[in-house]
Amino acid sequence: MVSRVHPSVAVDGIVIHNGKLVAIRRRNEPFRGMPALPGGFVELGETTVDAVVREVREETGLETRVKRIVGVFSDPMRDPRGHVVSIVYELGPIGGRLKAGSDAAAIVRVNLSAVPVMAFDHNEIVRVYRAL
Repeated sequence: MVSRVHPSVAVDGIVIHNGKLVAIRRRNEPFRGMPALPGGFVELGETTVDAVVREVREETGLETRVKRIVGVFSDPMRDPRGHVVSIVYELGPIGGRLKAGSDAAAIVRVNLSAVPVMAFDHNEIVRVYRAL
């Protein structure tokens, strides 16, 4: 679903649940099997805030509320499928239950002091988040 004429817009979520960063293990390529932040593409007519809440719910089972924006990540090489601009938000859990869904093969709970190699530029995103 990546446009070849203009950059696509995506969202990623930083969620801390019981003291750990919530990540997913990717079910699909690119980066199949690697941990990644929950996120995905913004649908036509959807705000980025609605998109990140939806994507986090679909991939992790958690109901969340946006706390703040972490940053905008726009390196044209961040996604091998094409130029994708991601708006990253920190979200707080307000309900639901952790369970892998949609594009997630599994839930991965990550200690912020020992973040594994992640898909896309998600290690850089976590680094920026930790510096805030």
